[in-house]
Amino acid sequence: MHEVHVVLDLGSPASQTLWVEMRWLPEQPVQSWTLPVWTPGSYTVRDPSQHLHSLSLEQAGQALTPSRRSPSSWQVDCECNQELTLRYALEARQLTVRTNLLDPSFASLCLSAVVMLVEGQRWSQHLLKVSAPSHWSVACPLPNHDDEYIAEDFDHLVDAPVHAGVMDTRSLTVRRQAHELVLIGAPPCGWSNDLPGQIELICEAVCDLMQSDPPSRAPYQLVLQLLDQGYGGLEHDNASVMQFPWTRLQEPGGMRSLLQLIGHEYLHQWNVRRLRPRDYVPYRYDKPVVSEGLWFAEGVTSYFDLFLPLLSGYSSRLDLLEDLAADLSHVLLNPGTQLQSLADSSREAWVRLYKQTPANARSQVSYYRLGTALAFCLDVGLRQAGGSLAATLRLLWERLGRHGRGYGRQDLMAAIADTSSALAEQLPGWLDGRGVLPIEASLASLGLMLDPVMETQASAGWTLREVDGSVWIDRTVAGGAAERAGLVPGDEIVALRDWRCRTLKRTQHLLDGPEQCQVTYSRRGLIGHTQLSLEKPGVDRHRLTWDPGAVRKARLLRDQWFQVV
Repeated sequence: MHEVHVVLDLGSPASQTLWVEMRWLPEQPVQSWTLPVWTPGSYTVRDPSQHLHSLSLEQAGQALTPSRRSPSSWQVDCECNQELTLRYALEARQLTVRTNLLDPSFASLCLSAVVMLVEGQRWSQHLLKVSAPSHWSVACPLPNHDDEYIAEDFDHLVDAPVHAGVMDTRSLTVRRQAHELVLIGAPPCGWSNDLPGQIELICEAVCDLMQSDPPSRAPYQLVLQLLDQGYGGLEHDNASVMQFPWTRLQEPGGMRSLLQLIGHEYLHQWNVRRLRPRDYVPYRYDKPVVSEGLWFAEGVTSYFDLFLPLLSGYSSRLDLLEDLAADLSHVLLNPGTQLQSLADSSREAWVRLYKQTPANARSQVSYYRLGTALAFCLDVGLRQAGGSLAATLRLLWERLGRHGRGYGRQDLMAAIADTSSALAEQLPGWLDGRGVLPIEASLASLGLMLDPVMETQASAGWTLREVDGSVWIDRTVAGGAAERAGLVPGDEIVALRDWRCRTLKRTQHLLDGPEQCQVTYSRRGLIGHTQLSLEKPGVDRHRLTWDPGAVRKARLLRDQWFQVV
């Protein structure tokens, strides 16, 4: 096998189109190549080939005409041992952590949505050049030699995000290893001087949790895009890309939320990138691959990210209880927990979690949130047996993750059984059952109580959104007041009690009053009327509080639980 050369041309950012050139030496008379249909870490088919055009191929100066085998793959007859040159354009207009954006401000590229996988060349060395405007700098977590980035193989290449533009780059050190912080955007008043130090402490807390140095190849790259709106993160072996809204930093707990996001993606170096479900060893880029193991990859990571600000000294135990209560509330108040198991939530990620609609929002539950709840119950049970979830994760890392071996349900059960065989036997029921997690019993074991916080207003059984001076139903509660009144998601609420509804705030004011409420609505442009029977205020959320009557055993276990590691 020979190397594959890749050139990315970002020279016309205002066109929001990047040009890709790939060159390789064919060893077979028939060559085929595929653009991946999904990005590892984001489990849904996005088909980036929809953004591709102007594909051409030539060999020895002669144009060849490839045939399209599928929406994302091509094939051609050619001569052996004469270089092929493939060129194509990609529109780059989507700013998420798993898609591509190019504009005059900067470029953010996810290479699994850019570079073709040439059949027979997956394990060949790939060499990357990035041509960008002269006043831009380029950030990519690949070794660089003579302005060329060097990837061991295709997987190594497409796991490396590329960013270019005028960026603020800071140096960090974690466990004596060099890290690079790439800041794209800043709050209106600028970043605080202690931001790099806070991030170093969060990363150190992750290393303490795993009792391990970072497994990445130095320097690890943290890319933080601060936006006016948008939230997300995507893990890589040697990098993480995160998006965060600057307005959130102005709110209580906003900085804590940002540090949790950073810690979450940093922990993924261990849990999911190297210790991953067996179904993804190796990745299949050409089709979705179903796995029930996503709950462990994301739910366990989400559980531990709640603790990281506390471990780093940034936040308090009360802050941790507030954040855990929010996740547990989501599980306890979500009707989807009675309809979808945690294992099914993981298996159905490809068609549900990343493709939410008003219809399925109430019939599913996120494996992030429900996985966090299971991780909590598992952690408490393991601690009662003399272990911990952190110790179990480290055990799995030593057994499997360090060696690039994937896990299945039996591997997780075996690791748990090292501490408690009874708990291991319970795990299948927790994964396959619905609404079965012993959340309140686990809290009681720590001397904690789950207190309901009631809504302050009568319930209409709907969730509304405001768009350009009009109010629309986004979703309804199953069996709730709105559904009983014959209202459905997508209806515009024109008036309540014969008064126009123009804003969410005004709509809430109009709901105050008698239980019976006249509703004027518009559905597909037709005006309708119905009577809404408001319900008594229900539970809005839960909060976690200390149980003043907790026995000494529970208090001791709670103190141990707060220490996490």
